[in-house]
Amino acid sequence: MATTSTTGSTLLQPLSNAVQLPIDQVNFVVCQLFALLAAVWFRTYLHSSKTSCFIRHVVATLLGLYLALFCFGWYALHFLVQSGISYCIMIIIGVENMHKYCFVFALGYLTVCQITRVYIFDYGQYSADFSGPMMIITQKITSLAYEIHDGMFRKDEELTASQRGLAVRRMPSLLEYLSYNCNFMGILAGPLCSYKDYITFIEGRSYHMTRSGENGKEEIQNERGEPSPNVAVIQKLLVCGLSLLFHLTISNTLPVEYNIDENFQATASWPTKVIYLYISLLAARPKYYFAWTLADAINNAAGFGFRGYDENGTARWDLISNLRIQQIEMSTSFKMFLDNWNIQTALWLKRVCYERASLSPTIQTFVLSAIWHGVYPGYYLTFLTGVVMTLAARAMRNNLRHYFIKPPQLKLLYDVITWIVTQVAISYTVVPFVLLSVKPSFMFYSSWYYGLHIAGILVLLLLPVKKSQRGKNTQENVQLARSKKFDERENSLGQNSFSTTNNVCNQNQEIASRHSSLKQ
Repeated sequence: MATTSTTGSTLLQPLSNAVQLPIDQVNFVVCQLFALLAAVWFRTYLHSSKTSCFIRHVVATLLGLYLALFCFGWYALHFLVQSGISYCIMIIIGVENMHKYCFVFALGYLTVCQITRVYIFDYGQYSADFSGPMMIITQKITSLAYEIHDGMFRKDEELTASQRGLAVRRMPSLLEYLSYNCNFMGILAGPLCSYKDYITFIEGRSYHMTRSGENGKEEIQNERGEPSPNVAVIQKLLVCGLSLLFHLTISNTLPVEYNIDENFQATASWPTKVIYLYISLLAARPKYYFAWTLADAINNAAGFGFRGYDENGTARWDLISNLRIQQIEMSTSFKMFLDNWNIQTALWLKRVCYERASLSPTIQTFVLSAIWHGVYPGYYLTFLTGVVMTLAARAMRNNLRHYFIKPPQLKLLYDVITWIVTQVAISYTVVPFVLLSVKPSFMFYSSWYYGLHIAGILVLLLLPVKKSQRGKNTQENVQLARSKKFDERENSLGQNSFSTTNNVCNQNQEIASRHSSLKQ
């Protein structure tokens, strides 16, 4: 019988007992399914053409806070406290330095909550906890602080193309701020989205704006009419169903902990160890596929997540998608895996750390990622190992890949070998992330004789490391910013961001009227 305690509602305890799952997990899934239905209602009855921006903000915020209270009880107050104090910091400190203070406060508050949950309550429990939503809120607080700093303090010539596209040119109201942080579509599982994209959705402009096509030429999207997200939502719900089925039926039969079983280590051959390592970590991923794909489907069902149309005229609903399963499972490089796993978090790390770090950006980014994820020692072991693996993989790719481009048969062989190496390296790296504690993590690495650590360090010592192009690209972006036409095109291509938000409610009503006329 599932008897795990919860700080949230116990209304669903009978269901928890029936399905033999912790009450926190049952609350999370049921609330997400409720959010999915609420999203359909929100898009149908509170469409931007039928009601005001104010009402949409209020309803989205109140529904989000209700779901938080249902799942986490009074711990949901942390969401309001963190958001409220961060908003006060923005108002009081001013645009010049608020991004620094917001970053330190939000990340510090999150860390204190994580320490409290881990070391005072239940160490090692993977059930839903209030620090999960706080991780997303922390991303939103820090992202918006940097975007306002870029838009209201820094000069355009100092910004990269992506920073200009995301820059916020006016201070949000308290309602807009709370709606962005605590809306029902993303309060439980995210994903992160930019403030400009969220406001554009609330104000009903995401379907009617001019976007850039694949060839860089601008297209007027409002003549197509408003696309329906139904097909995209159904497809994502099917992925959710398969992922949940896989997790409930197969994942538990292939525990990652078996990699450190003494009998297994003593009797298994090295090929068996390698194969089981890969399969056990493969089986650990569907729960993330389920949670992130369901969160994406909820946003899409509300009408949020439209990116534009592809070259075939098909609507794209992947603006805030958090993963690409096929690319993850077929990754032939460490970078390819990271680029397609937890995409919005990777973008957040890039925007608030990697692009702005003046010294060792890769190391700083991995350290920030570890701190943000939590205080389990296994997280830090994973991300420190990830630094070595990432730099070694980059060095090998830069020094060796050009020898295997042609003929096609050689390229195929290269792809197969790099796929195997990448999957094994990823699995080796993330074992401590799953095991959490120091002792079992070191037990695993010692059973492998720290082989990939040693190999990675040797690669870095023996192969020349090419200088990063980050600084050069930044200078080029600054120079290109002097061309207004190119600047506008890059903004659209890079971030699908939109024009300033001033007087948008009036513009929204005019657009809705024109849209209705076009339909008729």
